[in-house]
Amino acid sequence: MQHHLPSTPVTGSDGVPSQPSAQGRETGEGDPGEREAPGGDTGAAAGRRTGLAAALRSPAALDLAPLLLAAALWLWALPRIDFRTIEEFGLLDRFPLSFYAALAVLTCGFVLTLRRAGTAPLWPATYCAAMLVALKAPPAILYDTVRYAWASKHDAIISRLLTEGTVHPGRELSGGMSAYDQWPGFFSLDAALVRAFGVDAAASFINWAPVALGLLTVPLLILVYRTFSDDWRLVWTGVWIFQLANWVGQDYLSPQGFSYLLYLTVLAVVVRHFVLPGSAGALRDRSALDPAAASVPPPTTTRQRAVAVLFLVPIVVTINASHQLTPVMLCASLFALCLTRRYRNLGLLATTGLIMLVWNLTMGRELFLDTLGTLREKAGDLLGNSRPGFAGDPTGPGPELVGSANVLMVLALGGLAAAAVLLRRRLARSALPLVLAAAAPLPMFAVNDYGGEMIFRVYLFGLPGSAFFAAAALVPAAGAASRAATIARRTAAVALPVTLVAMLAGFLPSYYGKEGMHYAPPGETALTRRAFDRAPDGALILAATGAFADSYYRYDHYERWFFTEQEVDENLRMLKDPAGYLAGGIPAGRPAYVILTPTQGEAVIGEGYLPEGGFDTLREALKESPLFGVVEESRHGLVLRYRPTTGG
Repeated sequence: MQHHLPSTPVTGSDGVPSQPSAQGRETGEGDPGEREAPGGDTGAAAGRRTGLAAALRSPAALDLAPLLLAAALWLWALPRIDFRTIEEFGLLDRFPLSFYAALAVLTCGFVLTLRRAGTAPLWPATYCAAMLVALKAPPAILYDTVRYAWASKHDAIISRLLTEGTVHPGRELSGGMSAYDQWPGFFSLDAALVRAFGVDAAASFINWAPVALGLLTVPLLILVYRTFSDDWRLVWTGVWIFQLANWVGQDYLSPQGFSYLLYLTVLAVVVRHFVLPGSAGALRDRSALDPAAASVPPPTTTRQRAVAVLFLVPIVVTINASHQLTPVMLCASLFALCLTRRYRNLGLLATTGLIMLVWNLTMGRELFLDTLGTLREKAGDLLGNSRPGFAGDPTGPGPELVGSANVLMVLALGGLAAAAVLLRRRLARSALPLVLAAAAPLPMFAVNDYGGEMIFRVYLFGLPGSAFFAAAALVPAAGAASRAATIARRTAAVALPVTLVAMLAGFLPSYYGKEGMHYAPPGETALTRRAFDRAPDGALILAATGAFADSYYRYDHYERWFFTEQEVDENLRMLKDPAGYLAGGIPAGRPAYVILTPTQGEAVIGEGYLPEGGFDTLREALKESPLFGVVEESRHGLVLRYRPTTGG
């Protein structure tokens, strides 16, 4: 016979412990703790303490704690970032230890949230957003000038568009600036934002573009990744890796950053809504899929796909109106998807190609024809097309570290992605469109160097697929009970956080290691603007490189010559007689001014245009030459005026 202990609660028919009756509650019956506690408060206090302890031990509290700690460390570090004294290592040696600690805590917190990613996906989403802000918001908060010379160039284009109220696609401007009137979509949008915000120029919000574009990219990546995986751990790890691997500097306020967002939008719509009926075959059988793979989206009818094409046409037109290269990459990706029976939609590919061709033969005709003329020279030159920039090797420990970090990041991402494709073949089979989308940009190496940036563009457009499979290499399939699966899970428990920390360590020098050429103090930008304002319209402005703030200020009033942006051998010849070399390139009777700033000095060394010490040699030689007179000199830069009548 089974005996119940007196303390065993009496339960009702539904198994829920019986509650004291109302009369018992009023008289104190059924609640001995309250009868024994003087004043009747001890039991309630104990209950509150127990509830608080339980809340602190809850999964939500464990997920929140690292986030709060990281936020505190990051906010403590922010005012202590000494960005005004940047030297050869950029911001790497200007970030305090608390900044690095905040990033490490965020990484650990993110890994912890992956345990419940399927039931509480908002936690890894919060950590992804927090890491994006932590990595890319410091310049937006701290800098008192526009970060990145090309961003200030785009600010000048937007300002001109606001002033003139229209574009002039047929007007010839020096330095290839006419192209921005031929692809004005992005700048027209930003001009509208300037008006809507009621600010003077895009410079007031331009430094926030990496954060804004990054946050807008996340939901698009989720749509793409969820098409091929039901495992939220894999999806969020792919998003995290994408953020760490996106170090190429194309997410600033630029046509590239904007059109890349639209490119991902088209990709997300296509993979989710363009599946042909009867094309999935064995991929609809769960037993043939990787445990993390998602079922193929339901097929769509011809009518539904036609409606989707109509929805995508304005987006494709906007891409073509904003950027020259992104439409080519989009066509390449759509063509690659057509290689699978699942997404063999020739109508969308033809529509996209036709829109690109029409734009190139109308608004962008001049640059399009010039580009065709260079294809004969560049086609097949794999080494030349894949080199980063025009120059040689970076010089100095900081730029060399950046170059090494770039290479290691590419190798790490590619190695992880290749391992997942080989080891998780079922996942690669169901996510074949992502494999093809990642490989689609590679043929561009054989076509053109795109101003020395083709290697970065190929990497960028292959990144969504590469990040997904890199995550698949680190997040093993859940549910498998084999010995190999158990070993994989145990290995991943160590490999995942270690790899994410290593990628974080690679991102920081890649993104912030050359900050000396990306940040210019207000005094330098003021000196530059004074130099331009002092020069008469039509003057020739010389500078070592265009990579300095406000280098395109009032660009439609002057011609520019960035004289070191050429082959290194030619620069070495120039250094033998800088004054004579520059004087030989100035047209007779043309007023000419030379602007040399510390930011240019960082750029020409960091990009390898000049050998170490070459910029100082150039500066002193021009100062001492009778062909050039000093107009203004300070720690923010040197302005010289060409004097052809002096010294012969």
